[in-house]
Amino acid sequence: MNLTLQSIRYSLFLRLLMIFSITVFIFFLIISLSLRTINKNVNAIESIPDFFARNVESIIEDIGAPPNLRNALRLANELEWSITISNPIMRWSSDGDNRLDLDASLYVRRLSNDAEMHSVSGEDIIKVEREGYVFYLYQRNSEPNNANYIVLYVGVALAVLALFFNYLMVNRLLDPIRKLRFGAERLKSGDLNFRVKTDRQDELGELTESINHMADSLQSMLEAKRQLLLAISHEVRTPLTKAKLRLEFIPDSDEKEELNKDIDEIDHLIADLIEAERLNDEHVVLVKENTLITKFVTSVIDYFSDYRGGIQINFPETDSHVPIDKLRLRLLITNLMNNAIRHGRNKAIEVNLLHLPEHVVIEIIDYGEGIAKEHLKHISEPFYRADSARQRITGGFGLGLYLCRLIAKAHGGALNIESEENIGTKISVTLPNTKASDAY
Repeated sequence: MNLTLQSIRYSLFLRLLMIFSITVFIFFLIISLSLRTINKNVNAIESIPDFFARNVESIIEDIGAPPNLRNALRLANELEWSITISNPIMRWSSDGDNRLDLDASLYVRRLSNDAEMHSVSGEDIIKVEREGYVFYLYQRNSEPNNANYIVLYVGVALAVLALFFNYLMVNRLLDPIRKLRFGAERLKSGDLNFRVKTDRQDELGELTESINHMADSLQSMLEAKRQLLLAISHEVRTPLTKAKLRLEFIPDSDEKEELNKDIDEIDHLIADLIEAERLNDEHVVLVKENTLITKFVTSVIDYFSDYRGGIQINFPETDSHVPIDKLRLRLLITNLMNNAIRHGRNKAIEVNLLHLPEHVVIEIIDYGEGIAKEHLKHISEPFYRADSARQRITGGFGLGLYLCRLIAKAHGGALNIESEENIGTKISVTLPNTKASDAY
């Protein structure tokens, strides 16, 4: 017995099978009892008791011919039957329901000299002809009909109740699946610290533990990669510094200038890598200050005032304080402007600033190359390039938009990219509009 209970406890399949079996059994039980009760009521209507058929002569004699309607009504109430009397000039019924078409009744058998058993609509009736009067005697139907409806309603209610409890049990049994789905979505979005909590010991519990173990492994691998990247980046800067120093002793030439540019690009790449890994840390600390956002963005955009295509600025007249890390937000706007200029085809660039109740939005719009639809969802990933053949002179290392997304996320905001090929690109940066003191 204990072994069976343990098997059911640790097996989701067995529990589902048990719930299904119990539900089917309850349904069959409800249907069987309901049909048995209904059939019992129906049989009570269809069959004529033998004692009634044997005493039909005495009943007719009590009524009399011509009939005494008072006696007929009394007998009908005592016997709980319906009595109908008719002749060519009158028709009387004890109940007045006339639910059966008595004239259409069919002969079944003879009971006595003037009494016959007839049938109409599946019910037995007794027909007696005496001295010009026709007497019909049959059972009342009101109570059995009501009983049938009651049985039907009770059966349906029990069936619905069984289904409801079945739903609750299955819903509770499969609740971990919803938790697993939510956990998988969190892991998919990059939240590798999230773990699905469960105390289940069945197949779903094992699956949950496997997913949590997978998240642990991924987090360990990514952390190891991050530490290795930071270590390499720091180590590479030492020989780069030596190379720059030695380059100063080389006579000026075109080759020296190209070497300087190459070393500067590598230095910038390392700086971007280090900054990206710092921002990717869940414990990243921003140096936030309450800053007049319109004034700050204007000061950054002024560096690009010599752009050939021109910059159209749409800023509100009123300014507001927004908690930002100035150094990092400057890097974000600079990267976005450089991208817009690089791919804007010398057309005008539009910069908008929107002040909303809970956040501010910085929009940078160019009308240049645009980005193909299949690249949009990957364009802000590290080292991703929409054009795989792109060289350094036509584009960077694929870290610019990745850094921008990390900076926006570190501020509690978001980076949104909308683009259409050969039409242009719109990049929106949303930043929370809260006081710096409220941000911690």
